[in-house]
This record gives sequence, structure tokens and C-alpha cells, in this order.
Amino acid sequence: MNVDFGNALASEATLGVSGASLERLDERVAAIHDRIETGIEDREFGYASLALPDDTDPEAIEAAVDDFDPDAVLTVGIGGSALGAETITAALGVDGHYTLDNVDPARTRGLLDELPLESTLVNVVSKSGTTAETLANFLVVREAMARAGVEWADRTVVTTGESGPLRELADEHDLPTCPVPDGVPGRFSVLSPVGLVPAAAFGCDIESVLDGGAAGRASLEPSLFECPAYAYGAVAYALEGRGATTNAFVPYAEALEPLAEWFAQLWAESLGKDGLGQTPVRALGATDQHSQLQLYRAGRTDKLVTLLRPHERVDVPIPETGVESLSYLGGATLGELLDAEFEATEASLAAAGQANVRLEIDRLDGESVGRLLYELEAACILVGELSGVETFTQPAVEWGKRAARGLLGGGTFEEAEAVDDKTVRRVE
Repeated sequence: MNVDFGNALASEATLGVSGASLERLDERVAAIHDRIETGIEDREFGYASLALPDDTDPEAIEAAVDDFDPDAVLTVGIGGSALGAETITAALGVDGHYTLDNVDPARTRGLLDELPLESTLVNVVSKSGTTAETLANFLVVREAMARAGVEWADRTVVTTGESGPLRELADEHDLPTCPVPDGVPGRFSVLSPVGLVPAAAFGCDIESVLDGGAAGRASLEPSLFECPAYAYGAVAYALEGRGATTNAFVPYAEALEPLAEWFAQLWAESLGKDGLGQTPVRALGATDQHSQLQLYRAGRTDKLVTLLRPHERVDVPIPETGVESLSYLGGATLGELLDAEFEATEASLAAAGQANVRLEIDRLDGESVGRLLYELEAACILVGELSGVETFTQPAVEWGKRAARGLLGGGTFEEAEAVDDKTVRRVE
């Protein structure tokens, strides 16, 4: 990942950070780097995620799916148990990967009606094996396969922890399994079987993804001026302190649109604590230039806009036209137009004093994507350390889970009682 934060400096942006401030911040980055390195080496909870390029066994993942040649892969999971896998397959240009990461009945029914269940691999992911949404969808999927005359146990792979209902089910039916790594929160688990099983099932080179992660690991240096991950994290942290409480993440490649959703979970769930944390917003270039850019350029000055693109891309020529007003398009390519849109947006934001940072990767391949994922995780961990929050916990998420479980009769939880205390002011 290459980072250019020139448009986030005080000389360019209303909320920008000065060079002197970054120099002072760099002293803290160096100390935090040592803390992160110790956490990686000791495989401490959370920090262990940055050891995944070394600890993940690609051959074991490939062995788990070796007997399948699916036309489609259906990942049944939620949050980090689905977003990472979707991000990788999309970035690598894989067709045929679907996810059930919500319990919207219309979506679930519609997808199951469309899928060729007899040639679909079902990839069930839950570390605890007790995630209500995942288990509910899996039970619905099993029933749909039975109605279609498909033996679900012949077309299912399970990624889970060492114990729990899913582990017991896998053992009972002798299902192929992959481990969810210990000490790694779900949103940080993309460079593990959690994120790699679907890509492996389609025959992608998952070793190259891990190689990219390893390159990201090697790039960690004790200075934001020498480490892209720390540069991005430190600048995002500094801008938040100056009022940039929104981080609009805008990839300029549709294959990276799921990555924006993955980033939103990573940033929000990790950093949204103690009254702190940037609110991540997902957008897509160039599409959202025709809508959201109006707000980013002329609305409240409370944002960091993160622009992401690959240097190299598959391209399509634009045909010549006899229309004089469109002649400037003829002879160009769609890729050149998209790059022009990227640079025009960047300049437009800068001209309005809106802080923005450019992220670039070499191309959409396994190594570049693996490195990007790793470095965004490292940036997030740095921001958490700088902010003094518990990066790897999610107490607010757990509160909601307990409330929902109580409402469904899954136990007695005081959080469920809060539902009855809702203030009602209804207009009909």
C-alpha cells in the first residue's frame, strides 16, 4: 500500500495536521510499534491477527475443500465471519461467491431459490458455533437442500472453534473443517481460514494473499514516515482529534467495494468506544461523485476522505465518436476516465480545504490485496493504541446480542428488559 497524505496537511486542509505535529506524534508511533511487535511475537489477544500470514496454513485450507468443485460457494456467517471472505473473492474477480450474513427472510428465500444447490458448497463460519443469525440461516439452508434432494453433509465445510455446537455437528457428520484462529477477533480474521476458504474452493492462489500479508508485516517500521500502515493510521488519528469524525472510504474499483464494507466494520467496531472513533462511510468512485461528493466538498468540515485505487487494471477502450462535444472521449479508455475522475475528486476536495488521503495498490491480485488488508488492520490497531481504547473488544455489540437472545427466549438477560422500556411517541 502506498499512502499520500499531502492533502491532509495543515497547509492544504482546514482540519489538516502540521508537519511539526506529525513529528511529535511519530515519537508515540515508535513506542507503540514496540508494543505491537511484542504483541505479535507473544500472540497476545488481538495482536495475534498480525501474525496470521505466518500462522495460517494454506495447504490445510486447500485440503479441506479439495474434494469440491463448486459452481457456487455460499458463506453462512455474519460480520467478520463473512465480510473478509467476500472481500477477497470480489477483489480477485471470483464469480459465484454468495453470502448469507443477515436474517432478512426475503433475501434468504430469494437466494436459496436461485442457487444451484446440488453444485453449491456451503461454508458455515462461527467461532463459538452459537451465533444466532448464522445457525438460523444454516438450519434454513439445510432444509432447502433436503427439499432439493441434496445431502447437505456432502456439500458443507465448517470453519469454527475447538468446541461448540458447530464443532460437534462437524464431528458427528465427519465434515471437513478449518480452525478459527485463537486470539483473533472476527473482524481481524480475514487472513485465516475465515477469509480464505471460499477463494480456495474456487482454486485461487491463497498463498499469494498470505504472501501479501507477510509483505505488510515486513513493512512495519517504527516511524509513520517509513511505514504506510502507520502513516495512514497516524494521520487518521490526528485528523479525528481536529474534528474529522467521519472517514469516507472510497475505492475506485468495483471489485474493492466489499472491502469498503469490511473496512467499515473494522474501523467502527474497533475504534468506536469511550466517546471516540471516526464514523466510517462507504462510497464508490466514480458513482458516488454524482451524489455524496456534494456533501464531502461543500457540507460540514468534519471528514477525512480516503481514496483508494489500483495502479494497474483491466481496461476497455472507448470507441471514437462523430459527436464533436464527445470527441475528447474517443481514443481514451474507461480506466483512464476512472483515473481522471479519481484525480479530479482529489483536487476538488483539496480546493475546498477538505482533508483527503490517497491509498494505492499495485494491482488487483492476491499479493496486493493481502498486503492492503494487513496494513489496514495494522493502521486500525495503531489508531486504537493512540486513542487509548480497547481495540479488540466490542461490548456494545455484545449488549445487542444478549438483548436479542433474551427476546427469543434464549435465556434471561437484563438487556432484553430494556426493550419494554422504550419511549413511544407514535404518529399514524
